[in-house]
Amino acid sequence: MNATGIIVEYNPFHNGHLHHIKQSRNLTDADVVIAVMSGHFLQRGEPSFANKWLRAEMALKNGADIIVELPYAFATAPAVDFAKGGIAILAAMNCRAVAFGSEQGHIEPFLATYNAIEHDNETFQKNVQQAVKSGLSYPKALNIAYTQLVQHTTTHFADLTQPNNILGYHYVEQIFKQHTQMQPVTIPRIATDYHDHILAGTTIQSATGIREAVFDGSLRDVEAYMPASNFELLQQATLMNWNVLYPTLRYMLLRLSPAEIAHYAEVTEGIEYLLQKAARTSDTFAAFMARIKSKRYTWTRLQRMLTHIYTGFTHAQLADAQMPRYIRLLGMTEAGQRYLSAHKKDFTLPLVSRAAAVDDAMLAHDIKATDLYMLAQQQAPGEDFRRPPIRM
Repeated sequence: MNATGIIVEYNPFHNGHLHHIKQSRNLTDADVVIAVMSGHFLQRGEPSFANKWLRAEMALKNGADIIVELPYAFATAPAVDFAKGGIAILAAMNCRAVAFGSEQGHIEPFLATYNAIEHDNETFQKNVQQAVKSGLSYPKALNIAYTQLVQHTTTHFADLTQPNNILGYHYVEQIFKQHTQMQPVTIPRIATDYHDHILAGTTIQSATGIREAVFDGSLRDVEAYMPASNFELLQQATLMNWNVLYPTLRYMLLRLSPAEIAHYAEVTEGIEYLLQKAARTSDTFAAFMARIKSKRYTWTRLQRMLTHIYTGFTHAQLADAQMPRYIRLLGMTEAGQRYLSAHKKDFTLPLVSRAAAVDDAMLAHDIKATDLYMLAQQQAPGEDFRRPPIRM
C-alpha cells in the first residue's frame, strides 16, 4: 500500500485542511494518508484549541487514515526541529511521499533553496550569527542570511518570509538530511494566509482567524468554515487558550526562584527575572506578554518558553530529545488498520498503541503535558492510559 505523510496541528481542522488531504491523496496516488499531529501543546507555544483525541477524530472523519502524535519535544520546537520530528516519524512508517501546503505552490523553488544553502552553508551560518549578534531574532536573522545568499542570482528560490514556506523548506531539508527516500510534494495554500483574520467571501479560513472568531464571539460564527462533522465535535469540546492557563503559569512564576525558572528549556539570557517581574504586575496573559515582548524575543519564542515552564520541560530534557523514539498511535480508519497490519513489522520505530506498555522519558513528558492540559479543563489526569486508539 502506498502511504503519503503530512505533518499537522489541526488547531482546529477546517476546510483548508480538508482540501490539503484530498490534494495530497490525489497528487501522490496514495492508498492511505498518515498524519503526524501535535499533541496538546503546539509549535507556536500555545495549548491546542481542542484536545488531541477530538482533533484526531476530526481528521479521521475527513480523509486521514492514520493519526500519530508528534512528541512534545518536537511539537513545541522551532521549525527545524518540528520538521525533523515529523519527517523522522513518517520515514519510520515507510511513507513514499510527504505533502505540505505552501504559499509558493511549487516544489522546485524549495529544492533550489536547499541546494543553494547546502552549497554555501559556511557563509550562510556565518551571516546568521552576525545578524543574531546585531540584536535580530533568530527567524529574522535566518531571513537576512538567506537574502544575502540568493540576491545575486536569477534562480527561482522559495520566499522564506512566508510561514508555510519556512516549514516547507525545513521539511525538504530534513528529507535530504535524514537520507530518506520520500518525495516532497507541495500544494498551494488557497483563499487565506496563515495569520489572516476571517475574510468575507470564502469558506476557507485560517485556523488563526477561526480561533479568534470563536473566542471573540461564538462557535456559530465559524460553522461555515469547517466540515459539518467537525462543527458537531467542537460543540462538545472545552476550548483552550493561554487565558485559561495563565493563572497557573503566574502562580508558577511567582513560586519559583529565578534560578529554578532558568532550569526550563529556552529560558536564556536572564529573562527569568523579567518573567517574574511581569507576573507580579500582570493580571491577564495579554498584559503579561506586552511586558515581556521585545525585538530580541518573538511572541512565538516567548510562548514556547512559557509552555516549557508550564509543563516542566527542562534544558536537559530538550538536549536528550535528538530524534523521536516511538510512533504513538492516536487513531485509524479501516484502511489505516490494514496498512499497519501489512507494514508495521518494517517500521524502524516501535508502534505504541498503549501508553502503559512503554517506559520512555520522552513519552512520559507527552503524558505529563496531557495531564496538565486536562487538569486545566478540570478533568482527571491519566487520560493517556484510559483512551485506546480511535477506530473509525
